[in-house]
Amino acid sequence: MSKHLQRDIDGLINELLTISSMVEEMIDRATQALSERRFDLADQVISSDEFVDQHEVHLEEECLKMLALHQPVAIDLRRIATVLKINADLERIADLAVSIANRARAISEHPAFIVPDRLPKMVVLATQMVRGAMDSFVNLDSHAARRILAMDQQVDQYNCDIIDELQSRMQKQPDMVAASLHCFSGVRHLERIADHATNIAEDVIYLVEGDIVRHRHAKLSESPS
Repeated sequence: MSKHLQRDIDGLINELLTISSMVEEMIDRATQALSERRFDLADQVISSDEFVDQHEVHLEEECLKMLALHQPVAIDLRRIATVLKINADLERIADLAVSIANRARAISEHPAFIVPDRLPKMVVLATQMVRGAMDSFVNLDSHAARRILAMDQQVDQYNCDIIDELQSRMQKQPDMVAASLHCFSGVRHLERIADHATNIAEDVIYLVEGDIVRHRHAKLSESPS
C-alpha cells in the first residue's frame, strides 16, 4: 500500500469514527427520552441529525474519489467498501434515533402511560450491539462481530414481547391506544437499530475474513474453520 493510500484510508476511518460517536450519542439520548421519559433530550437528538447527514455525504464522496484515484485491490478495496457500507448504516441509525425521539415527544402528551418494563433492557442490548459492532471494526475482530450477530435474536424477542404487552394494553385500556402506538413505533425503530448493528458486524466479518455472511445467520455464531 502506498503512503498516500494509507493516509487517505486513515482519514476515512477517522471520519467514520466521528460519525459513529455522534450516532451513539443520539441513540443514548433518544432511548433515554423513550424509556426514562427524558423528553428534554428529544430535541437534542433531532438537532444532531444534520451533522450526521453532512458527514455521511462527505465520507461517501471521499470513498468514491479514492476508488477512482487509487484503484485499490484486495484488503484495501475491502476496507473502502466496508467504510462505505458502515457509513450508510450509521446514517440510517441516526434517522431511527430521530424517529424514536419523535415518538418520545408524542408520548410526553400522555403522562399516565407507563413504559413497558422490558423496554430499558432492550435499549441496553441494542446500544451494546451498535457499540460492540463499531469496536469490532476498529479492532478488526471478526470473533467479536460474530458475538454481535448472536445478540440480535435477544433484541427480536424483546421486540415481540413488548409488542404483545402493548397490544394487550390497548385492548384493556382504550384511552392508552395513542400512547401505546407511539411506544410500539419506537420499539420497532429500536429493533431496526439492532438490525443495522448486525449489518455492521457482517461487514466487519467481510473485511477481516473476505467472506460475505449475509443471510447465513444460523452459522454465524461458529468460528470459521
